[in-house]
Amino acid sequence: MTIRAKQKSILHVAKGKLGLDDDTYRLALVKIAGVTSSTDLTPDSFNAVMGFFEHCGFRPLVAEGASYGNRPGFASQAQLELIRSLWMELHHTATLDEAALNGWLLKWFKLSSLRFVKAENAPKVITALKMWKRRAA
Repeated sequence: MTIRAKQKSILHVAKGKLGLDDDTYRLALVKIAGVTSSTDLTPDSFNAVMGFFEHCGFRPLVAEGASYGNRPGFASQAQLELIRSLWMELHHTATLDEAALNGWLLKWFKLSSLRFVKAENAPKVITALKMWKRRAA
């Protein structure tokens, strides 16, 4: 069983963040997993390679924020985590500045906090952040 496309993209993000050239990346794949391409990785060998990358200093972005539970009519937990992740990617940080995110929500969506994002507004917030990210790239 090979790894999923999302896992392949995580490997390539790690490669870029660590500043590895293609030869060094492939050497790591050969030495750690015994493969020459990420398409040949198994889930176990993927975890081994990611462990090595984390040892080298790669830290995946992890959203950190309050869980508001399942609230009918409001954004789901997955949507809130996506909003937090997009915010951190935009600001190139590994920690969430909830106050800054809330300030942006207040300015553009008239919402004083992320917890007040309704289900119908969540896609608009996510799209706005994705467009901002696209313009920044």
